[in-house]
Amino acid sequence: MGKSKKKKQNDVAPAVEKKEAPPKQNDIAPEPVKKSPRLKKKFYEAELRKLQEELVRLQEWIKARGLKVVVIFEGRDAAGKGGVIKRIIQRLNPRVCRVVALGTPTEKEKTQWYFQRYAAHLPAAGEMVLFDRSWYNRAGVERVMGFCTEEEYQEFLRSCPYFERMLVRSGIILLKYWFSVSEEEQEKRFEERLEDPVKRWKLSPMDMESRARWVEYSRAKDEMFTYTDIKQAPWYVVEADDKRRARLNCIAHLLSMIPYEDLTPELMELPPRPEGMGYVRPPRDYQNYVPETY
Repeated sequence: MGKSKKKKQNDVAPAVEKKEAPPKQNDIAPEPVKKSPRLKKKFYEAELRKLQEELVRLQEWIKARGLKVVVIFEGRDAAGKGGVIKRIIQRLNPRVCRVVALGTPTEKEKTQWYFQRYAAHLPAAGEMVLFDRSWYNRAGVERVMGFCTEEEYQEFLRSCPYFERMLVRSGIILLKYWFSVSEEEQEKRFEERLEDPVKRWKLSPMDMESRARWVEYSRAKDEMFTYTDIKQAPWYVVEADDKRRARLNCIAHLLSMIPYEDLTPELMELPPRPEGMGYVRPPRDYQNYVPETY
């Protein structure tokens, strides 16, 4: 008999049998990444419009074929997850594509099976769900900030690959994106949030604490990838120092991962409006109008 094929390193990764630790590295690639010149606004907006039109076509395909899609967005604070989610949903129907951004678990939720509150938001047929942070909170902020025990953390590393394989076997299309931002760019974005009253709400005490724990978050991310970068649901890293490029690259990749067809209906002609049939509307001063401030 021939030799059996060796299993891939990340195919099965029980937390109790931790693999050899990878070389220490930062959140970005260990080798310097050559930065391309910033995209011009006009080009960016034109490309974004094209991609959003394709997202609408994808939406109609998901609805028509009853697909179930889950897209996870993870990364450091100020990495740009919210920005790309905003551009994805901008022209989509919220009945088909919805965003899940869960807050701190309640006392009741803390007593539940860890994945339970996330499973409640999984899509039905014809839906796409975007998780702005997800069950990977346990491997990130909870791990670094000490919000979970070592036993809970190890159980997550053990269970997560099996949980995600179950999702895929059930017919869910699962995509996972990690937004990678450099320490210098994150610092720049934090400063912008402090200066802009519209963005200041984004900066929380937790963000300030994470700023001081850059290395700990890097180590947590690397270990998380070691166990959860599985072939059935691999991680895709988005270089996010350039927000415009990150958004376009992520959306283009998302579109490439789900085969779809154009179901745009035929162009219709509007029929002439029917006559008023003699109906007389009540006087305008019978109604309350919003003052025309502008």
